[in-house]
Amino acid sequence: MSDSDIFLPQLTQDGSFTFFSQEFGEAYHSHYGARQESYLKFALPAQVTAAAENGIVRLLDICYGLGYNTAAALQVIWEANPSCYVEVIGLELNPAVPKAAIKEHIFHDWDYEYQEILTQLAFNHQVQTNRLKAKLLISDARESIQLVRQSGFLADAIFLDPFSPPQCPQLWTVEFIQQVEECLHQDGLLATYSCAAAVRAALLAAGLVIGSTTPIGRRTSGTIAAHSRDGEVGGWGDEEQEITPIPPLSQKEAEHLQTRAAIPYRDPELRDSAEVIIIRRQQEQEASVLEPSSRWQKRWAKKT
Repeated sequence: MSDSDIFLPQLTQDGSFTFFSQEFGEAYHSHYGARQESYLKFALPAQVTAAAENGIVRLLDICYGLGYNTAAALQVIWEANPSCYVEVIGLELNPAVPKAAIKEHIFHDWDYEYQEILTQLAFNHQVQTNRLKAKLLISDARESIQLVRQSGFLADAIFLDPFSPPQCPQLWTVEFIQQVEECLHQDGLLATYSCAAAVRAALLAAGLVIGSTTPIGRRTSGTIAAHSRDGEVGGWGDEEQEITPIPPLSQKEAEHLQTRAAIPYRDPELRDSAEVIIIRRQQEQEASVLEPSSRWQKRWAKKT
């Protein structure tokens, strides 16, 4: 079976295309817009334009997929500072996905420079120009994140973009996110589309401060995370920083973190199957004395 048989472009509402994963049973992007999502859920919340003012930006793109998030970040960085030098490390399990994106001309309406960069990454897994050094690591992200951490790479922006927690729990565990946290620069930001309580609990367990990003196309928000500063929760106290403080969680979101839904996924050795990880969490939830999330939902349904 050819790549084109496996990866059929699906039109999203903003006119861009995505793929559907048969393995995970989900599309790679929201039907509201693949391109829109890459800007509004990742590049802009991670404030890469502010980081570009320093003249160098390091990006870690976890679950590179088709390449949208990297492409969007490069575009907004170079619009803000055309001379900014960018280093990118992308993590991807299936090398056929970025190749299929090129073969199916997903980025046909992007500037040629970005098309060429994405083509080189898809087929050569690396590219270097006078303002870019990028490489794509093909393997289980649980393995490659340890290589990134050991290399000392510290990202100004991390994009955490796996399939949903029920479908890909192995990349939302406390242990995996702890590895990710060690790759985040002290002044860096981590962005993800997920607002799941289990994901936010794992980010908190890794020692990060979290907040909500603006909902795009649906009612649920994404999540932004960073290292805390001066002991503050929900933002930073350094007035000299150009980076905007993290927007706080709402009362409803904060209360969600006190329910059984916030019991995180765990993978102690970073090698368990999705099934084992899910069962482990279910058992922990069943033994928990925390409030069921259904009760939280009913309580808030009465308030709205």
